[in-house]
Amino acid sequence: MLVKLSKDPLKIFDDIWEGTQPPVTPAFKADISEDEEAFHIEAEMPGLTKEDITLGVEEDVLTIKGERKKEAEEQKKNYHRVERTYGSFSRSFNLGELIDQEKIEASFENGILRVNLPKAQEVRKTKEISIR
Repeated sequence: MLVKLSKDPLKIFDDIWEGTQPPVTPAFKADISEDEEAFHIEAEMPGLTKEDITLGVEEDVLTIKGERKKEAEEQKKNYHRVERTYGSFSRSFNLGELIDQEKIEASFENGILRVNLPKAQEVRKTKEISIR
């Protein structure tokens, strides 16, 4: 199935797969906020190190990937209940044309990935032409 990614500013940061797959719990929780200069994503990634996380942009889509590894030593335990998930995961967000992709910055501290997405200068789609 072909999925058209919207450039609608109201759809910025929507999960790109939202509505095309059955609802599932996201791989991680993310808060998205905005101020005058940038959008900000704060993603909870407990138990990971920054080396376990990759971040990239391709064709106006921001993708955050990670891998939570299970320790071999714990496999000897007899678990009664396992609620934590292990393995690879990713989440992608549509950025549209509102972000200056060259100035995106990220930091990771205490299980929180913070991504700063500076707003791009407004692109004018109209032009006034003077008559001579």
